[in-house]
Amino acid sequence: MKKPRRHVFLFSKHQLIVWISTFITLFFAMFILIGALTSVDPSYRMSSNMVKKWTSNISELHYLSLMTMENRIFNKALPEENPPIDMWKIAFELGTNLRPHDIRSLLGREIPGFEMYDRKILIAGEGTDYTNLTAESTPPLDVVLEERNATTPEEKQGDKQEQQQVDKDVVYLYNTHNRESFLPYLPDTNEPNDAFHHEVNVMKISEQLAKDLGNQGIGAAFEQTDIGSLLNEKGWNYSTDSYRASKEVVEAALTDNRDLKYVFDIHRDSQRKEVTTAEIDGDSYARLMIVIGGDNPNFERNFELAKQLQDLLEKHYPGLSRGIEKYGGEGRNGVYNQDLSDNALTLEFGGVDNTMEELFNTSEAFAEIFSEFYWEAEKVSNPNEEE
Repeated sequence: MKKPRRHVFLFSKHQLIVWISTFITLFFAMFILIGALTSVDPSYRMSSNMVKKWTSNISELHYLSLMTMENRIFNKALPEENPPIDMWKIAFELGTNLRPHDIRSLLGREIPGFEMYDRKILIAGEGTDYTNLTAESTPPLDVVLEERNATTPEEKQGDKQEQQQVDKDVVYLYNTHNRESFLPYLPDTNEPNDAFHHEVNVMKISEQLAKDLGNQGIGAAFEQTDIGSLLNEKGWNYSTDSYRASKEVVEAALTDNRDLKYVFDIHRDSQRKEVTTAEIDGDSYARLMIVIGGDNPNFERNFELAKQLQDLLEKHYPGLSRGIEKYGGEGRNGVYNQDLSDNALTLEFGGVDNTMEELFNTSEAFAEIFSEFYWEAEKVSNPNEEE
Protein backbone atom coordinates (compact mmCIF):
# COMPACT_ATOMS: atom_id res chain seq x y z
CA MET A 1 0.00 0.00 0.00
CA LYS A 2 1.28 3.38 -1.08
CA LYS A 3 1.95 5.92 1.59
CA PRO A 4 0.31 9.32 0.99
CA ARG A 5 2.65 11.98 -0.26
CA ARG A 6 3.54 14.73 2.11
CA HIS A 7 4.06 18.28 0.85
CA VAL A 8 6.66 20.19 2.71
CA PHE A 9 6.87 24.01 2.31
CA LEU A 10 10.11 25.57 3.32
CA PHE A 11 10.27 29.25 4.27
CA SER A 12 13.40 31.12 4.97
CA LYS A 13 13.50 33.49 7.92
CA HIS A 14 13.56 36.43 5.51
CA GLN A 15 10.43 35.23 3.63
CA LEU A 16 8.54 34.69 6.87
CA ILE A 17 9.33 38.23 8.00
CA VAL A 18 8.17 39.60 4.63
CA TRP A 19 4.83 37.72 4.83
CA ILE A 20 4.15 38.82 8.39
CA SER A 21 5.10 42.43 7.61
CA THR A 22 2.87 42.47 4.54
CA PHE A 23 -0.09 41.13 6.53
CA ILE A 24 0.35 43.70 9.31
CA THR A 25 0.75 46.55 6.77
CA LEU A 26 -2.38 45.57 4.83
CA PHE A 27 -4.34 45.09 8.05
CA PHE A 28 -3.62 48.60 9.29
CA ALA A 29 -3.95 50.10 5.80
CA MET A 30 -7.50 48.77 5.65
CA PHE A 31 -8.44 50.60 8.86
CA ILE A 32 -6.71 53.80 7.72
CA LEU A 33 -8.60 53.70 4.40
CA ILE A 34 -11.95 53.10 6.12
CA GLY A 35 -11.24 55.96 8.51
CA ALA A 36 -10.33 58.30 5.65
CA LEU A 37 -13.47 57.43 3.67
CA THR A 38 -15.81 57.95 6.62
CA SER A 39 -14.22 61.20 7.79
CA VAL A 40 -13.99 62.94 4.40
CA ASP A 41 -16.37 65.82 3.70
CA PRO A 42 -19.76 64.44 2.50
CA SER A 43 -19.58 66.40 -0.75
CA TYR A 44 -16.52 64.36 -1.78
CA ARG A 45 -17.85 60.94 -0.86
CA MET A 46 -19.17 58.45 -3.38
CA SER A 47 -22.94 59.02 -3.32
CA SER A 48 -25.73 56.68 -4.38
CA ASN A 49 -26.51 59.23 -7.09
CA MET A 50 -22.98 58.83 -8.47
CA VAL A 51 -23.30 55.04 -8.53
CA LYS A 52 -26.70 55.36 -10.20
CA LYS A 53 -25.22 57.66 -12.84
CA TRP A 54 -22.47 55.14 -13.62
CA THR A 55 -24.76 52.13 -13.82
CA SER A 56 -27.51 53.90 -15.78
CA ASN A 57 -25.23 53.85 -18.83
CA ILE A 58 -25.09 50.05 -18.83
CA SER A 59 -27.71 48.25 -20.89
CA GLU A 60 -30.15 45.98 -19.08
CA LEU A 61 -29.10 43.28 -21.57
CA HIS A 62 -25.64 43.32 -20.02
CA TYR A 63 -27.11 42.69 -16.57
CA LEU A 64 -29.18 39.82 -17.94
CA SER A 65 -26.16 38.36 -19.70
CA LEU A 66 -24.22 38.39 -16.45
CA MET A 67 -27.09 36.69 -14.63
CA THR A 68 -27.15 33.88 -17.21
CA MET A 69 -23.68 32.91 -16.00
CA GLU A 70 -25.30 31.86 -12.71
CA ASN A 71 -28.73 30.78 -13.91
CA ARG A 72 -29.23 29.79 -17.56
CA ILE A 73 -32.99 30.24 -17.37
CA PHE A 74 -32.36 33.97 -17.88
CA ASN A 75 -31.31 33.12 -21.45
CA LYS A 76 -35.02 33.02 -22.30
CA ALA A 77 -35.31 36.73 -21.50
CA LEU A 78 -32.53 37.67 -23.92
CA PRO A 79 -33.23 38.55 -27.58
CA GLU A 80 -32.46 35.74 -30.02
CA GLU A 81 -29.65 37.70 -31.65
CA ASN A 82 -28.11 39.02 -28.47
CA PRO A 83 -24.63 40.48 -29.12
CA PRO A 84 -21.86 39.29 -26.79
CA ILE A 85 -20.88 41.50 -23.85
CA ASP A 86 -18.07 43.88 -24.68
CA MET A 87 -16.31 44.06 -21.33
CA TRP A 88 -13.75 46.59 -22.59
CA LYS A 89 -16.55 48.96 -23.64
CA ILE A 90 -18.32 48.59 -20.29
CA ALA A 91 -15.06 49.18 -18.38
CA PHE A 92 -14.30 52.24 -20.53
CA GLU A 93 -17.76 53.80 -19.96
CA LEU A 94 -17.67 53.13 -16.21
CA GLY A 95 -14.13 54.43 -15.84
CA THR A 96 -14.49 57.58 -17.94
CA ASN A 97 -18.28 58.24 -17.87
CA LEU A 98 -17.97 58.77 -21.63
CA ARG A 99 -20.38 57.05 -24.02
CA PRO A 100 -18.96 56.59 -27.54
CA HIS A 101 -22.51 56.49 -28.99
CA ASP A 102 -23.50 59.77 -27.28
CA ILE A 103 -21.35 62.82 -28.04
CA ARG A 104 -23.13 64.82 -25.31
CA SER A 105 -21.19 62.88 -22.67
CA LEU A 106 -17.96 64.47 -23.98
CA LEU A 107 -19.11 67.94 -25.04
CA GLY A 108 -21.05 68.48 -21.82
CA ARG A 109 -17.73 68.78 -19.96
CA GLU A 110 -16.01 71.02 -22.50
CA ILE A 111 -18.62 73.54 -23.67
CA PRO A 112 -20.10 75.87 -21.02
CA GLY A 113 -23.87 75.47 -20.81
CA PHE A 114 -23.93 72.32 -22.95
CA GLU A 115 -24.85 70.16 -19.96
CA MET A 116 -28.45 71.40 -20.35
CA TYR A 117 -28.72 68.95 -23.27
CA ASP A 118 -27.61 66.04 -21.09
CA ARG A 119 -31.20 65.03 -20.39
CA LYS A 120 -33.38 62.21 -21.60
CA ILE A 121 -36.44 62.25 -23.84
CA LEU A 122 -38.51 59.25 -22.78
CA ILE A 123 -41.17 59.84 -25.44
CA ALA A 124 -40.78 62.58 -28.03
CA GLY A 125 -43.80 64.55 -29.12
CA GLU A 126 -44.09 66.22 -32.51
CA GLY A 127 -41.04 68.44 -33.12
CA THR A 128 -39.41 67.67 -29.77
CA ASP A 129 -35.64 67.23 -29.67
CA TYR A 130 -32.75 68.08 -27.34
CA THR A 131 -32.69 71.71 -28.47
CA ASN A 132 -36.21 72.57 -27.29
CA LEU A 133 -36.75 70.70 -24.04
CA THR A 134 -38.18 72.52 -21.03
CA ALA A 135 -36.35 75.67 -20.00
CA GLU A 136 -36.69 76.61 -16.35
CA SER A 137 -36.38 80.22 -15.27
CA THR A 138 -34.95 80.53 -11.75
CA PRO A 139 -34.22 84.20 -11.01
CA PRO A 140 -33.57 85.52 -7.49
CA LEU A 141 -36.61 85.54 -5.19
CA ASP A 142 -36.79 89.35 -5.16
CA VAL A 143 -37.35 89.28 -8.95
CA VAL A 144 -40.13 86.71 -8.54
CA LEU A 145 -41.83 88.79 -5.83
CA GLU A 146 -41.41 92.12 -7.60
CA GLU A 147 -44.62 94.10 -8.13
CA ARG A 148 -45.52 94.40 -11.84
CA ASN A 149 -48.38 95.80 -13.84
CA ALA A 150 -50.62 93.19 -15.43
CA THR A 151 -53.66 93.32 -17.67
CA THR A 152 -56.75 91.31 -16.82
CA PRO A 153 -56.76 87.98 -18.70
CA GLU A 154 -59.79 86.95 -20.69
CA GLU A 155 -62.35 84.71 -19.00
CA LYS A 156 -63.15 81.29 -20.42
CA GLN A 157 -66.19 81.37 -22.66
CA GLY A 158 -68.88 79.09 -21.10
CA ASP A 159 -68.19 75.44 -20.31
CA LYS A 160 -69.32 72.85 -22.84
CA GLN A 161 -70.71 70.66 -20.08
CA GLU A 162 -72.67 71.28 -16.90
CA GLN A 163 -70.71 70.90 -13.68
CA GLN A 164 -71.37 67.41 -12.34
CA GLN A 165 -71.90 66.55 -8.71
CA VAL A 166 -68.81 64.92 -7.17
CA ASP A 167 -68.65 63.39 -3.70
CA LYS A 168 -64.87 63.42 -3.21
CA ASP A 169 -61.69 64.98 -4.55
CA VAL A 170 -59.28 62.50 -6.12
CA VAL A 171 -56.95 64.91 -7.98
CA TYR A 172 -54.69 67.41 -6.23
CA LEU A 173 -53.45 70.42 -8.23
CA TYR A 174 -50.72 72.71 -6.95
CA ASN A 175 -48.02 75.08 -8.24
CA THR A 176 -44.47 74.94 -6.89
CA HIS A 177 -43.53 77.99 -8.99
CA ASN A 178 -46.93 79.55 -8.52
CA ARG A 179 -45.98 83.07 -9.68
CA GLU A 180 -44.91 81.98 -13.17
CA SER A 181 -46.80 84.35 -15.47
CA PHE A 182 -47.27 85.09 -19.18
CA LEU A 183 -45.83 87.95 -21.22
CA PRO A 184 -49.09 88.85 -23.08
CA TYR A 185 -50.42 90.14 -19.73
CA LEU A 186 -47.25 91.94 -18.60
CA PRO A 187 -47.13 95.17 -20.66
CA ASP A 188 -43.89 96.49 -19.13
CA THR A 189 -41.61 93.58 -20.05
CA ASN A 190 -40.81 91.17 -22.85
CA GLU A 191 -38.17 89.28 -20.88
CA PRO A 192 -39.00 85.64 -19.94
CA ASN A 193 -36.98 85.92 -16.72
CA ASP A 194 -39.29 88.73 -15.58
CA ALA A 195 -42.53 86.85 -16.33
CA PHE A 196 -43.80 86.61 -12.76
CA HIS A 197 -46.91 88.04 -11.12
CA HIS A 198 -48.73 87.56 -7.82
CA GLU A 199 -52.19 87.23 -9.44
CA VAL A 200 -51.93 86.59 -13.18
CA ASN A 201 -50.03 83.31 -13.12
CA VAL A 202 -50.20 79.52 -13.45
CA MET A 203 -52.57 79.24 -10.51
CA LYS A 204 -55.32 80.30 -12.91
CA ILE A 205 -54.58 77.18 -14.98
CA SER A 206 -54.89 74.96 -11.90
CA GLU A 207 -58.13 76.67 -10.93
CA GLN A 208 -59.56 76.17 -14.45
CA LEU A 209 -58.35 72.57 -14.65
CA ALA A 210 -60.14 71.80 -11.37
CA LYS A 211 -63.36 73.12 -12.97
CA ASP A 212 -62.79 71.18 -16.19
CA LEU A 213 -62.19 67.96 -14.26
CA GLY A 214 -65.37 68.67 -12.32
CA ASN A 215 -67.21 68.89 -15.65
CA GLN A 216 -66.05 65.32 -16.23
CA GLY A 217 -67.35 64.18 -12.84
CA ILE A 218 -63.85 64.07 -11.30
CA GLY A 219 -63.33 65.94 -8.04
CA ALA A 220 -60.16 68.05 -7.92
CA ALA A 221 -58.66 70.05 -5.05
CA PHE A 222 -56.92 73.27 -6.10
CA GLU A 223 -54.11 74.38 -3.75
CA GLN A 224 -54.11 78.16 -3.25
CA THR A 225 -50.97 78.54 -1.14
CA ASP A 226 -48.59 81.21 -2.45
CA ILE A 227 -45.27 79.32 -2.40
CA GLY A 228 -43.41 82.52 -3.34
CA SER A 229 -44.60 84.25 -0.17
CA LEU A 230 -43.88 81.09 1.85
CA LEU A 231 -40.26 81.13 0.63
CA ASN A 232 -39.97 84.79 1.57
CA GLU A 233 -41.33 84.14 5.08
CA LYS A 234 -38.82 81.34 5.64
CA GLY A 235 -35.90 83.23 4.08
CA TRP A 236 -35.37 80.39 1.59
CA ASN A 237 -33.89 80.46 -1.90
CA TYR A 238 -36.22 80.35 -4.92
CA SER A 239 -33.97 78.15 -7.03
CA THR A 240 -32.98 75.55 -4.43
CA ASP A 241 -35.83 75.56 -1.90
CA SER A 242 -39.07 75.89 -3.90
CA TYR A 243 -39.78 72.15 -3.95
CA ARG A 244 -38.80 71.90 -0.29
CA ALA A 245 -41.44 74.53 0.52
CA SER A 246 -44.16 73.04 -1.68
CA LYS A 247 -43.47 69.54 -0.34
CA GLU A 248 -44.62 70.58 3.13
CA VAL A 249 -47.88 71.88 1.64
CA VAL A 250 -48.47 68.74 -0.46
CA GLU A 251 -47.74 66.39 2.45
CA ALA A 252 -50.26 68.23 4.62
CA ALA A 253 -52.92 68.02 1.89
CA LEU A 254 -52.39 64.30 1.32
CA THR A 255 -52.52 63.65 5.06
CA ASP A 256 -55.78 65.57 5.42
CA ASN A 257 -57.46 63.88 2.44
CA ARG A 258 -56.71 60.20 1.88
CA ASP A 259 -58.94 60.15 -1.23
CA LEU A 260 -56.39 62.13 -3.26
CA LYS A 261 -54.84 59.66 -5.74
CA TYR A 262 -53.33 61.90 -8.42
CA VAL A 263 -50.93 64.76 -7.74
CA PHE A 264 -50.16 67.25 -10.53
CA ASP A 265 -47.70 70.14 -10.18
CA ILE A 266 -48.63 72.74 -12.83
CA HIS A 267 -45.89 74.93 -14.34
CA ARG A 268 -45.34 77.04 -17.42
CA ASP A 269 -42.25 76.67 -19.58
CA SER A 270 -39.83 79.46 -20.49
CA GLN A 271 -39.67 78.32 -24.13
CA ARG A 272 -41.14 80.69 -26.71
CA LYS A 273 -44.38 80.55 -28.65
CA GLU A 274 -43.16 78.60 -31.69
CA VAL A 275 -42.25 75.69 -29.39
CA THR A 276 -45.20 75.86 -26.98
CA THR A 277 -48.17 76.44 -29.31
CA ALA A 278 -50.15 74.07 -31.57
CA GLU A 279 -53.02 74.60 -34.01
CA ILE A 280 -55.58 71.76 -33.79
CA ASP A 281 -58.82 71.79 -35.82
CA GLY A 282 -58.67 75.55 -36.20
CA ASP A 283 -58.11 76.27 -32.47
CA SER A 284 -54.89 77.39 -30.82
CA TYR A 285 -53.60 75.37 -27.86
CA ALA A 286 -50.72 75.74 -25.40
CA ARG A 287 -48.68 72.55 -25.75
CA LEU A 288 -48.05 70.20 -22.83
CA MET A 289 -44.80 68.64 -21.65
CA ILE A 290 -44.81 65.92 -18.98
CA VAL A 291 -41.71 65.92 -16.76
CA ILE A 292 -40.68 63.04 -14.49
CA GLY A 293 -37.92 63.25 -11.89
CA GLY A 294 -35.06 60.93 -12.80
CA ASP A 295 -34.02 60.48 -9.16
CA ASN A 296 -37.53 59.79 -7.94
CA PRO A 297 -38.06 56.36 -6.28
CA ASN A 298 -41.57 56.19 -7.80
CA PHE A 299 -40.19 56.78 -11.29
CA GLU A 300 -41.55 53.59 -12.90
CA ARG A 301 -45.10 54.07 -11.58
CA ASN A 302 -45.16 57.75 -12.49
CA PHE A 303 -43.80 56.97 -15.95
CA GLU A 304 -46.53 54.38 -16.52
CA LEU A 305 -49.18 57.01 -15.79
CA ALA A 306 -47.41 59.52 -18.05
CA LYS A 307 -47.27 57.01 -20.94
CA GLN A 308 -50.98 56.30 -20.75
CA LEU A 309 -51.84 60.01 -20.75
CA GLN A 310 -49.38 60.62 -23.60
CA ASP A 311 -51.03 57.90 -25.71
CA LEU A 312 -54.48 59.42 -25.14
CA LEU A 313 -53.24 62.90 -25.97
CA GLU A 314 -51.78 61.64 -29.27
CA LYS A 315 -54.99 59.76 -30.03
CA HIS A 316 -57.41 62.66 -29.46
CA TYR A 317 -55.22 65.75 -29.84
CA PRO A 318 -52.20 64.87 -32.03
CA GLY A 319 -49.47 67.47 -31.66
CA LEU A 320 -50.73 68.83 -28.35
CA SER A 321 -48.12 66.99 -26.27
CA ARG A 322 -44.43 67.77 -26.56
CA GLY A 323 -43.72 64.38 -24.99
CA ILE A 324 -42.27 63.05 -21.75
CA GLU A 325 -38.94 64.22 -20.39
CA LYS A 326 -36.80 62.66 -17.67
CA TYR A 327 -35.12 65.40 -15.68
CA GLY A 328 -32.64 64.87 -12.86
CA GLY A 329 -29.02 64.12 -12.18
CA GLU A 330 -26.21 66.02 -10.50
CA GLY A 331 -27.02 69.61 -9.59
CA ARG A 332 -30.78 69.19 -10.05
CA ASN A 333 -33.64 68.38 -7.70
CA GLY A 334 -34.41 65.16 -9.58
CA VAL A 335 -37.44 64.23 -7.42
CA TYR A 336 -39.88 67.15 -7.73
CA ASN A 337 -42.10 65.85 -4.91
CA GLN A 338 -43.02 62.83 -7.05
CA ASP A 339 -41.89 60.58 -4.21
CA LEU A 340 -45.10 61.52 -2.38
CA SER A 341 -47.38 59.52 -4.68
CA ASP A 342 -47.35 56.70 -7.22
CA ASN A 343 -49.36 59.01 -9.50
CA ALA A 344 -47.46 62.28 -9.37
CA LEU A 345 -46.43 64.29 -12.44
CA THR A 346 -45.06 67.70 -13.32
CA LEU A 347 -47.11 69.25 -16.15
CA GLU A 348 -45.68 72.14 -18.17
CA PHE A 349 -48.61 74.08 -19.64
CA GLY A 350 -47.48 76.24 -22.56
CA GLY A 351 -44.78 78.89 -22.27
CA VAL A 352 -44.21 82.56 -21.53
CA ASP A 353 -45.95 83.70 -24.75
CA ASN A 354 -49.20 81.76 -24.48
CA THR A 355 -52.57 83.37 -23.80
CA MET A 356 -55.16 82.24 -21.27
CA GLU A 357 -57.44 81.23 -24.13
CA GLU A 358 -54.78 78.82 -25.40
CA LEU A 359 -54.04 77.57 -21.88
CA PHE A 360 -57.73 77.05 -21.08
CA ASN A 361 -58.20 75.12 -24.35
CA THR A 362 -55.41 72.81 -23.21
CA SER A 363 -56.90 72.53 -19.73
CA GLU A 364 -60.19 71.33 -21.20
CA ALA A 365 -58.43 68.89 -23.54
CA PHE A 366 -56.34 67.45 -20.70
CA ALA A 367 -59.41 67.06 -18.48
CA GLU A 368 -61.11 65.16 -21.31
CA ILE A 369 -58.29 62.69 -21.86
CA PHE A 370 -57.67 62.29 -18.12
CA SER A 371 -61.36 61.51 -17.69
CA GLU A 372 -61.10 58.69 -20.25
CA PHE A 373 -58.09 57.28 -18.42
CA TYR A 374 -59.57 57.72 -14.95
CA TRP A 375 -62.97 56.13 -15.54
CA GLU A 376 -61.39 53.19 -17.33
CA ALA A 377 -58.97 52.71 -14.42
CA GLU A 378 -61.91 52.85 -11.99
CA LYS A 379 -63.70 50.09 -13.91
CA VAL A 380 -60.60 47.90 -13.69
CA SER A 381 -60.06 48.52 -9.96
CA ASN A 382 -63.78 48.16 -9.09
CA PRO A 383 -65.14 45.57 -11.56
CA ASN A 384 -68.23 44.77 -9.45
CA GLU A 385 -69.19 48.36 -8.79
CA GLU A 386 -72.53 49.32 -10.32
CA GLU A 387 -72.53 51.89 -13.09
